[in-house]
Amino acid sequence: MALKNISFDVPKGQTLGVLGRNGSGKSTLLQVIAGILHATLGSVEVNGRISALLELGAGFNPEFTGEDNVMLYGAIHGLSSAQMRDRMPEIAAFADIGDFFYQPVKLYSSGMFVRVAFSAAIHLDPDILIIDEALSVGDLKFQNKCFQKLKQFQKAGHTIILVTHSTTLITSLCERALLVEDGELVFDGHPVGAVDRYFKLLFAPQDACSARLLQDEWRSASDILSALAISDSADHCHTRPGYNRQEVRLQGRGAQIIDYVITSPAGTDSEQIPSNCSVAIYIKTKFERSIAEPIVGFAIKTVEGIEICGTNTFMMQQAVPAVGAGEICLFKFTLEQRLVPGDYFIDLGITECNGTKGGAVLDVRRSIAHITITETTPACCNGLVDLAPRFEVVSRDSHVVRSH
Repeated sequence: MALKNISFDVPKGQTLGVLGRNGSGKSTLLQVIAGILHATLGSVEVNGRISALLELGAGFNPEFTGEDNVMLYGAIHGLSSAQMRDRMPEIAAFADIGDFFYQPVKLYSSGMFVRVAFSAAIHLDPDILIIDEALSVGDLKFQNKCFQKLKQFQKAGHTIILVTHSTTLITSLCERALLVEDGELVFDGHPVGAVDRYFKLLFAPQDACSARLLQDEWRSASDILSALAISDSADHCHTRPGYNRQEVRLQGRGAQIIDYVITSPAGTDSEQIPSNCSVAIYIKTKFERSIAEPIVGFAIKTVEGIEICGTNTFMMQQAVPAVGAGEICLFKFTLEQRLVPGDYFIDLGITECNGTKGGAVLDVRRSIAHITITETTPACCNGLVDLAPRFEVVSRDSHVVRSH
């Protein structure tokens, strides 16, 4: 059975993200909601007209032109030929593939196809828009145009259900996210929490990643991470002022991050950090076995989970000396912090070099620390990062022509 005991409601106007590994049941779930597949057990209740942009090629006849397929798509969704003719110029303009719009779809590239399919889906003015990974295809400019259209769709109060492997899209666009594993719903809540557990599925040892364990962990709302907490008394991370007890920890075997300290002009181990200053992040690690090429890293992200800056010693091309079993090491990153005032979270990680820029996970503690950047001088810009903009008048023609 592809899906097992999945139950949830989506309020009108909500943008819902769906995460999960390949084969977890995400696409099947969307097809059941869209009415393409029928559930063998249970029921699905949909209030409103659905427009679904599912797997590439679904619903389009390769022998028909783009225009013909759009007409057919509209008819399937209950729109008359006259209604579709009225919308056709706008659909063709948004797809922006020129004369190919009037040629058979079998001649299209994948990017051209998704342009036409997305344009048709969004211009039907559906109550519910369903998208399954389609936006990962196509050029970046068109993707940006799609995202702007989706934001307009959100502001208009429509509902969006989105399947994607892009964790940034989940945290930046969605208000809520589901995580599906082995056909089961293992998380339903804030997008950041869904992303953290998704990374656990991808990188934590397999014996810690069964659907049942993840589901039990999510349901223990009083302390989500109790199953992952380390009882070793040498772990002092929880004593730090900015420690986030809702951190998500991805653990391999071989090392443990047992303490950290963040220093700034505000002092040592302060949760409050002034804007535009140097910051040092100390990471204390206990190694349980010999590691020939350890990698140390950190990331800073917004409350919504958007990564602002993340790096590690492999990416910095800075080798860390080999360590032996039982060693305790203190590592340090120093950075010029240019964040605008607000709240942020920090990830810390220790991995082992395996040829990839991330390495094999030994201990990664996501959202372990909360920091607040305080305003020391009036902000000169909006956004997330102060790029220290400078302005000057390069030249000026002082000659003034006066008429008499």
